[in-house]
Amino acid sequence: MNNKKVEFLKGKAKELRINLLGAIYKAQSGHPGGSLSAADIVATLYFDELNIDPQNPGWYERDRVVLSKGHCCPVLYAVLAMKGYYDMEVLGTLRQLGSILQGHPDMNKVPGVDMSTGSLGQGLSAAIGMAIAAKQDKLNSRIYAILGDGECDEGQVWEAAMSASKYSLDNLVAIVDRNHLQNDGRVCDIMPTNNLADMWRASGFEVFEINGHSIEEILEAFAKAREVKGKPVCIVADTVKGKGVSFMENVVAWHGMAPNKEQYEKAIAEIEEA
Repeated sequence: MNNKKVEFLKGKAKELRINLLGAIYKAQSGHPGGSLSAADIVATLYFDELNIDPQNPGWYERDRVVLSKGHCCPVLYAVLAMKGYYDMEVLGTLRQLGSILQGHPDMNKVPGVDMSTGSLGQGLSAAIGMAIAAKQDKLNSRIYAILGDGECDEGQVWEAAMSASKYSLDNLVAIVDRNHLQNDGRVCDIMPTNNLADMWRASGFEVFEINGHSIEEILEAFAKAREVKGKPVCIVADTVKGKGVSFMENVVAWHGMAPNKEQYEKAIAEIEEA
């Protein structure tokens, strides 16, 4: 493992957390909990794994990312700004009237967004369509779908998963941000998905279970995923909702609540000092 790369990606994940929280604070609206839990995964994707070109967002042969848990768009908007898809100043317009950065991502307005999402459970289906198209067009493109573990309550996720297996989509990687909380409480109390990894295996996926805050494990999982042939991959990433901010971690209220000035300043201080 390249230590220099790991440290670089840790720095990008920290920067990503600061930027997404800044956008949510300015908007006084948004979803910090699930955005923070996905930050290490998203930073590693965009700053190491993906074959993309910010100067040519519509490049047909690019890799694609579907943020199926679309309410966590602050993490996506922030990383796209950091990659240069648009100016960082645009990030400060989150959820404002007339802004391209609304409460769920719009592929027709936001450069770098590959699929409009927000209705939970549908993103994997869209990613499968992209993966099938890439196969038919003989592209080397890889498709990544980021789901929440609460989202896996949705039946469409499992219908889609069976389809991915049927069509042997080894260019598809589903990433489950398993932060154990959803809007209404603990995931295990809402719907019993304690054997989540086994559910993906039963659907025909090669499954890797990792610590979703370990850059080393994320990099290793992406590398292993590229070696899998003839079947799709699911990375079940165990994470902490609100990761990086002590008073947000594992607190369901921070699913969709913006910090006030005092909370925001404390949060940024904690992230910077980590």
